[in-house]
Amino acid sequence: MPFKEFIDYLTLEKNYSKHTVTAYLKDLETFLAFASENYDYHTIKKVNYSVIRSWIVSLVDSGISNRTINRKMSSLKTYYKFLLKTQQIKENPLVKHKSLKTTSKLQVPFSEKEINEVIELLSQEEGFEGLRNKLIVELFYATGMRRTELVNLKVSDISLAQKTIKVLGKRNKERIIPLIPSLVDSIQQYIQERSRLDYIKDTPYLLLSKKGVKIYETFVYRIINSYFSKASEKIKKSPHILRHSFATHLLNEGAELNAVKELLGHASLASTQVYTHNSIVQLKKVYQNAHPRNSRKE
Repeated sequence: MPFKEFIDYLTLEKNYSKHTVTAYLKDLETFLAFASENYDYHTIKKVNYSVIRSWIVSLVDSGISNRTINRKMSSLKTYYKFLLKTQQIKENPLVKHKSLKTTSKLQVPFSEKEINEVIELLSQEEGFEGLRNKLIVELFYATGMRRTELVNLKVSDISLAQKTIKVLGKRNKERIIPLIPSLVDSIQQYIQERSRLDYIKDTPYLLLSKKGVKIYETFVYRIINSYFSKASEKIKKSPHILRHSFATHLLNEGAELNAVKELLGHASLASTQVYTHNSIVQLKKVYQNAHPRNSRKE
């Protein structure tokens, strides 16, 4: 495998997830195939920027979005930085490359009313699966965790005494998130119901299927999409929109951006600032209603 050293670097040193490493490898292999077929390169270590630019043009012509192309360039950049670090090349051909312009996607969060309707709907369901599905929704909305983080939660990650939950985020970074009382109650009810089921084997994972095995990401998506389809007409109904709602609603209620950043597990404020766009709408309403010089108060 031509990229084995790089893969080991991403996995062992950078602690990238298996999904991320697979995506990087696919991008590199796709570019190598292009460089080999069109320019007779059998390694991309010696490729110059004109070849990379030619690949970009071919990607644009094929209809691939600028956002996806930028992601592929990010994979190449990381690879060339690795080659520089390990002294396998002297110059980075992408050092002066500028990302393609993209239009920002404004994702619409669920309203508090929509979320409350779904939780109320789930509260009417009985048994293990009903309690589990309700807990999944409440975990997303009360903690803002990612889907991958949710499916990998373990019972030992929860401290009901301290009312906290430990989340293992990207690059194996841990963060502690406080639990609101209603979520603590839901966790206790679910664990109590789960303990009654004889067919559930001894497993460290918190959220299980009816067969007693750890749930998976597609399963979680289906649950969120199914229940929110009954309460919302929004086009996108996914776990990420619940995470988005968590951040937006906190900001609307006056939470500090840095605090939300820590709760979400973001590495930089730039990632968290995406969620401020929707809170501006609420801020405008507060401003218009409160300012003494505004004669057109709602």
